[in-house]
Amino acid sequence: MSEHHAPDRFDLETEVLVVGYGCAGAAAAFEAATAGAEVLVLEKAGGAGGSSALSGGEIYLGGGTPIQRACGFEDDPEQMAAFLRAALGPGSDEAKLQRYCADSVDHFHWLRARGVPFQPTLWDAPTWVPPTDDGLMWLGENSWPFTGLATPAPRGHRPAAADFGGRMLMELLVAAAESAGAAAQFDTSVTSLVLAEDGSVIGVRARRYGTEFAIRARRGVVLTTGGFVDNDAMLAAHAPRLLGHTKVSGGGDDGSGIRMAQAIGAAVRHMATGQVGISLIPGFAARGMVVNGRGQRFVTEDTYPGRIGQAALFRQDLEVWVILDEQGYEEVPEPQRWGVRPTHVAETAEELGDLLGLPPGSLAATLARYNEFASAGTDPDFHKAARWLRPLTPPLAAIDIRAGVRPPGQAAARRGTGASVFTLGGLHTTPDGEVLDLGGDPIPGLYAAGRAASGLHGEGYISGTSLGDGTYFGRLAGTRAAHRFRSSGLPATADDDSA
Repeated sequence: MSEHHAPDRFDLETEVLVVGYGCAGAAAAFEAATAGAEVLVLEKAGGAGGSSALSGGEIYLGGGTPIQRACGFEDDPEQMAAFLRAALGPGSDEAKLQRYCADSVDHFHWLRARGVPFQPTLWDAPTWVPPTDDGLMWLGENSWPFTGLATPAPRGHRPAAADFGGRMLMELLVAAAESAGAAAQFDTSVTSLVLAEDGSVIGVRARRYGTEFAIRARRGVVLTTGGFVDNDAMLAAHAPRLLGHTKVSGGGDDGSGIRMAQAIGAAVRHMATGQVGISLIPGFAARGMVVNGRGQRFVTEDTYPGRIGQAALFRQDLEVWVILDEQGYEEVPEPQRWGVRPTHVAETAEELGDLLGLPPGSLAATLARYNEFASAGTDPDFHKAARWLRPLTPPLAAIDIRAGVRPPGQAAARRGTGASVFTLGGLHTTPDGEVLDLGGDPIPGLYAAGRAASGLHGEGYISGTSLGDGTYFGRLAGTRAAHRFRSSGLPATADDDSA
């Protein structure tokens, strides 16, 4: 018997079954339950949260939210879409992008209605995660080339938690799902999807504490199982450039949901794409130069640091150093340095270049050009904002990004390779979360959201688009699953006879 064939008897039944309890799963469960469906969430870990709970907590929102207006910024969906189209492309999903931007203000209010607090204050400097509870931050919107493509407005919305806010966000979303009536079962791994004779998804097979059982989902199954960064075999097959680096996950991003759906003919998109968190302090980079193994600048240093990370891994093989002087180092407050200290110090650029093994004279030439432009307050090469332009004066220091950083709350240094990665590709879905087959048609009864799906992203990434994408499209997937059969007037058990 095929693992996808319906069993003689299901051990459990529900209307909407959500697999995975990160931000997308919580949002899907809440909306499905609010729509009146019986909802069960299955999670293989011992509790909810997943990778979402370990995140910084940034949610990419814009279009004129109350927080943006309180901080003095005007914004609209068109400007937000113009930025995201450039930052997340090529290959960003235009239909999803347009819908997300149009509904962004409403999604902000949805989050706030779930109890997520946002302070009406701005963190106004490059950083990975602000050490304050400021509710708004820049995520590259005010850096080149985006300043010429859309009116700059900060859109990184942060829950009111100093440093990493992902845990607070997940606690609130899970509480909302539970209060709406969603039930959950933990320590439960889903092993395969169950199909009716017509090919529609009607349930899953699962395993808990060594016991296998089958669960019927009368309306639909929503996969929110995360990406596949923890599965080296999948990385080798689809995204080999992400192999060997520190993995940004809760340990459960094994691609199981993607593989289960592929096994019944689901299509995938952008499986080679990934985000790269480079081990540099954005405040240091903005105040200095970021150079490659040839001693050359290759990116504007005051941009979103994830863009520096992607350029560093995909174009420079992580041969990257941050060059700065004593003033630039001291201007970054000690708590924001995350313990990072220079790896090389020298009295001249020539001597520093020799210590780094750069081509003779290359660093000195790059520094001379940079200082000439900085003295004039302009950067025709990479258009760094005048705020961060200042001639660098000896002695000079270099920070090897492969030396790693230690974010707050982490006990051990993350030396590794200098890159921390996660995947962006996943199941091909409609904006409403319907999983598409290889022919482009929806697979009846199957939905997906979060990193299990290919969401807004093309090749690029901006912080907050995982939590924003996951919660928003998780909501749509949960709603669509809950309303399955209702528009046709058929009962939720209409597919019983096809099993």
